[in-house]
Amino acid sequence: MNLGDRLRKTRDALAFRLGALFGSGSPGFEELEKLEEALLEADLGWKLTEKVIRDLPGLCSSRGVGMREGLALLLESMLPPVPEECRGRELRVIMTVGVNGSGKTTTVARLAAMYRNLGHMTMMACADTFRAAAGEQLALWGRKLDIPVVVRSEGTDPGAVAYDAVASARARGFQRLILDTAGRLPNRKDLLDELSKIHRVTGKALEGAPHEVLLVLDGSVGQNALPQAEGFSRAVPVTGLVVTKLDGTAKGGAVFAMAHETGFPIRYIGTGEGCDDFSVFDPVQFTRALVGLPDQGGTVIR
Repeated sequence: MNLGDRLRKTRDALAFRLGALFGSGSPGFEELEKLEEALLEADLGWKLTEKVIRDLPGLCSSRGVGMREGLALLLESMLPPVPEECRGRELRVIMTVGVNGSGKTTTVARLAAMYRNLGHMTMMACADTFRAAAGEQLALWGRKLDIPVVVRSEGTDPGAVAYDAVASARARGFQRLILDTAGRLPNRKDLLDELSKIHRVTGKALEGAPHEVLLVLDGSVGQNALPQAEGFSRAVPVTGLVVTKLDGTAKGGAVFAMAHETGFPIRYIGTGEGCDDFSVFDPVQFTRALVGLPDQGGTVIR
């Protein structure tokens, strides 16, 4: 299944609905009205939708492309550049944060599996010591993937878990440590203060750690995820976003609003239930899939 099929609900809101409009040449008034409606339905938001409607005709004319190609180019330009994956073999610590139910623990497991498949010695750690089943859930993933997991008993200080996990990863020569944290609301100052403490303690265990702080957002909530990004970024230095559950929503356009409004690059996306339904975010492939342009696998246009 290609990316366009996995993003079917959002793609249908754009490419399928407007298939008859995506012709050659610049779009006219009627086409732009219908495109505006589809972009808003896909949860791109008023701000970015207005930019698309304003800039698309000129871009199509100047670049000599049709409406579909122009839309893909314009949407892609709204995304912050995605940094290259670090290929170094020294220990790198990746910390994940987010609200309950965003898919954080599953993301930790998928990310660990991805690094393991790239040949990195990988470890996971559960710094969620409040939710009784959190450690069990991550340990289950560890057994399934054959990846070691650091788990401590319920009620243990999460900062201590993070510190011990980093120390263990260093001592045992691991190259990647993926740190899970408890889900929390971004308007709870006490919980955000605790998150800041975990971040500080991790840095004491290894200078420069955590090297990445990934905010996991549920793609199905659309632009309602923006306040989450604002809240968490006040507590820890978020370096990138992971957007999950994009296969089950027609609000995939919110990905552009999330990245554009926060300035954080989209690092990974989740498009299904399995470990293989998780990938490094490719802005060109993503935008082309949404508007129905062909990828390397063949024609997707609807």
